[in-house]
Amino acid sequence: MHRTRTAIPAIRRRTGLALITGLTAASLLLAACSGTPATSTSTGSTGAVDANATLTVGLVLEPTSLDIRHTSGAALEQVLIDNIYEGLVSRTQDDTIVDRIAKSHEISADGLTYTFVLNDGVTFHDGAKLTAADVVSSLQTAKDDKTVQGHGDLAGVASIAAKDDKTVVITLSAPSQNFLFGLTGPAGLVFQKDSTADLQSAENGTGPFTLQKWNKGSSLAFSRFDQYWGQKAGVKSIVFDYIPDFTAGVNAAQSGSLDVLTAVDPNLAPQLDKTKFTITTGKTTDKGTLAFNNAKAPLNDQRVREALRLAIDHKAIIQARGAGTTLYGPIPQLDPGYQDLSSTAPYDPEKAKALLKEAGQQNLTLTLTIPSFYGSTVPQLLTSDFKKVGVTLKVNSVEFPAWLDTVFTKHDYDLSFVLHVEPRDIGNFANPAYYFGYDNPEVQKLYTQSQTELDPKKSADLLSQAAAIVAKDAAADWLYEDRTLTAVRPGVNGFPKDSINSRLDLRGVTVTK
Repeated sequence: MHRTRTAIPAIRRRTGLALITGLTAASLLLAACSGTPATSTSTGSTGAVDANATLTVGLVLEPTSLDIRHTSGAALEQVLIDNIYEGLVSRTQDDTIVDRIAKSHEISADGLTYTFVLNDGVTFHDGAKLTAADVVSSLQTAKDDKTVQGHGDLAGVASIAAKDDKTVVITLSAPSQNFLFGLTGPAGLVFQKDSTADLQSAENGTGPFTLQKWNKGSSLAFSRFDQYWGQKAGVKSIVFDYIPDFTAGVNAAQSGSLDVLTAVDPNLAPQLDKTKFTITTGKTTDKGTLAFNNAKAPLNDQRVREALRLAIDHKAIIQARGAGTTLYGPIPQLDPGYQDLSSTAPYDPEKAKALLKEAGQQNLTLTLTIPSFYGSTVPQLLTSDFKKVGVTLKVNSVEFPAWLDTVFTKHDYDLSFVLHVEPRDIGNFANPAYYFGYDNPEVQKLYTQSQTELDPKKSADLLSQAAAIVAKDAAADWLYEDRTLTAVRPGVNGFPKDSINSRLDLRGVTVTK
């Protein structure tokens, strides 16, 4: 889901429990190796690189566990993927898929067979050599075990086999447009075969950093893995300081205790104008999503849902937040299938009132359940907008674990707001079991067709068709597409700029003396 000191949860798309938090970014070096330029921050410092530097980064949402195999949440993926754990492939800041543990891959003409050749010299942090057997074991577990995050991403896999110690062959039962993309998430991570490591508090990955210490409720520290098989990390250690309060985060940056502050609240950013920090604005796939419980009356009535969308002044929300852009459908601009769907929800309070009258819901009272770290701006604006059309909105601000239990797991809610940060997650609207409770066979059909279509342009067109139906049905409302603000001090170079709410690959970051 999402994260931002302006918001934080993020919900992953294909897992049954994908969630909210995050930061994202792909490594500068990784993109350079793939020939795809990455967007990152350089402060212009020309001093010598300090290979022994510690980089301190301010984040918002702390993971509840380090077990990325069984715990959902963008906060976890944000810091662990590409830093501690790696998969056969990864993705850059613009969501381009690149090889990682695999040095190359080939796809058969029929789209059914994927052959991966592994890089030489890849080892786990305990020194054990990685082989194709570890890859097969990891992917087979993700495919067979429903409790593993990303299990659904491998549902179409027919077989996983090691051709030899360096070659893995995966065969699909049908072509899948998103298969490689799915491998960039938790389902594609490679773990040591038969490992007994307690992943809740320990790790044994292959990434450029190792876990140094987790001070629960405070910080998470990584150390450079000097035996890393690829390009070594540019800093000796990283400390993630978790600061859930946006004002406290800015204060920490001003005090000099942070090198980088992510998710800067746009309304607080001017406080950093007179400091030496550089503020960058990054693109994201973060969607400020107002969820409607489509399976619960009266929100199972399309007229009621449409009325709520028409009652919302989306441009006023953007103005109040000080960042982002309007988004009227489930696909953000960086994702395949994006189209302008603003015509589905123009600001029209009078039509909203007419629809509510037609539905017999003129004196409607609804409850908005929202994680407390999102603050009061969105709830206040929604309360005001809904009041103008005769809807009373009660706000239930809860701690994130309570949101996960009540809304995400039990589906016990009317309306909910979180920031969904995961790319390509329109599939949530093709899944009736997802917490939205939206069940439209035509959307499900189009989405399925889009995934088996080998031509990317045709696949994107099918997604566009599905998105138009979802928006017309008012299956949810998308209050905004976020932009992320990051404050970076002088001397820090290569810090990711885009998509950092879902992943933060820090291998290429350096600090000058």
